[in-house]
Amino acid sequence: MDVGVLTVPLGDQPRESAFEYLAGLGVDAVELGCGGYPGSDHVDRSALLSDPDARDALRDDLDAHDLRVSALATHNNPLHPDEQRAAEADRELREAIELAALLDVGTVTCFSGLPAGGPNDEVPNWVTTPWPGEHANAHEYQWEVATEYWRELASYADEHDVDLAIEMHPNMLIYEPTGLLELRERTSERVGANFDPSHLYWQGIEITDAIRLLGEAIHHVHAKDTRVYDEQVRTKGVLDTTAYDEVADRAWLFRSVGYGHGEDHWRDVVSTLRMVGYDGALSIEHEDALTSASEGLEKGVELLRRVVFEDQPGDAFWA
Repeated sequence: MDVGVLTVPLGDQPRESAFEYLAGLGVDAVELGCGGYPGSDHVDRSALLSDPDARDALRDDLDAHDLRVSALATHNNPLHPDEQRAAEADRELREAIELAALLDVGTVTCFSGLPAGGPNDEVPNWVTTPWPGEHANAHEYQWEVATEYWRELASYADEHDVDLAIEMHPNMLIYEPTGLLELRERTSERVGANFDPSHLYWQGIEITDAIRLLGEAIHHVHAKDTRVYDEQVRTKGVLDTTAYDEVADRAWLFRSVGYGHGEDHWRDVVSTLRMVGYDGALSIEHEDALTSASEGLEKGVELLRRVVFEDQPGDAFWA
């Protein structure tokens, strides 16, 4: 099991410098943004698609620091009711799939996207309750839109032998494990999870139970923590629209690994991932407003290095 990092927080550094820094921390793998919200600071998607020399240069940078790419990341909304925005997100996704195939990277991480509540609406609509009834109708419409889109995209990914790892995220159609499994059932096994526990903690989802439920549907994992502040939850609940940088007033905050849940919890996470057959990267995504990217990454890598399994299980000689 590899310790990885989504390199977005290091986007102000040249790629080679970022790789050198991460390798020095003991990182094994990098997740590279190539469009959408993650941006493309370390990966020029168009250049890499068209220029074999550019791809060779990326491979050289990786090899020089003994790193592998765990996934290409392009998080956006391909189901947006604005046709231009949806088309741009779709193009990013398809080009990420093509590039992943060229680089022998097996996974693209992404969002499910979120449609509007009806064909004439202009704004994506996150439906969280079925009443009044128009919300249930809107949700049904959204699933029809999503199923058609993701079924076709999954076929495109399959043609390129690439998995689609959807991050379960609020304000997206897929934000919890049962929805992820429903989309997978409606489409194909190419559709799975980028298992990011940070969005599940505040929903009250038990992380190890969710891992067991998803099982082989987990294509990639983000190592990202969350701290829920009960004194805020007791008065405002967990659906908190307070700005992320107003840290004292939020019901929950994204935290560096180990600052929302202790080392014993992360040992359980790693162990449960192994139980269900996942042996890929734990890709640290730093979004902790209480510390710098470098400190958050360094502390996260230090903890994960202690808890990940490096060897394969031996024979159960005691059985």
